Amino acid sequence: MSFRFNHSNINVVDLEKSVAFYKEALGLTEVRRKEAEDGSFVLVYLGDGSSEYTLELTWLRDHPMPYDLGENEIHLAFTTDDMEAAHARHKEMDCICYENKKMGIYFISDPDGYWLEIVPEKK
Repeated sequence: MSFRFNHSNINVVDLEKSVAFYKEALGLTEVRRKEAEDGSFVLVYLGDGSSEYTLELTWLRDHPMPYDLGENEIHLAFTTDDMEAAHARHKEMDCICYENKKMGIYFISDPDGYWLEIVPEKK
C-alpha cells in the first residue's frame, strides 16, 4: 500500500476573487470545477501545470462571512525559480504579510487571510 499527495483544500468567501488572486500571484489555473445541483457549494481545483497536485477552493453558499482562521498556524508553500521577480510581483500586489530575510523566504496572504510561503527553488 502506498499514498501520494492529491490535493489541499481551503474554504473561500469570494470564489472568483480567490481564483483571480491565485492566478495572478502564483500562476495557478483552474483544472476542474464541481458545482452542487442545488447551488449549495462550488469546488474549484487549481493546478500549477507541472504536477497532478491541486489546490481545492471550496465556496459554500451558506457561509457568506469570513472564516475564523484561529491563529493561522498552517500554510501552503510554493517554490519559485525566480525569487526576485516573485517578490517584486507580490510587493506590487501588496500581499506580502511576513518576510524572513535571514531564511530567504516570505509569506503572502490571500483574499481570505490564508498565508502562503514562497521559497526559492533548490539549485
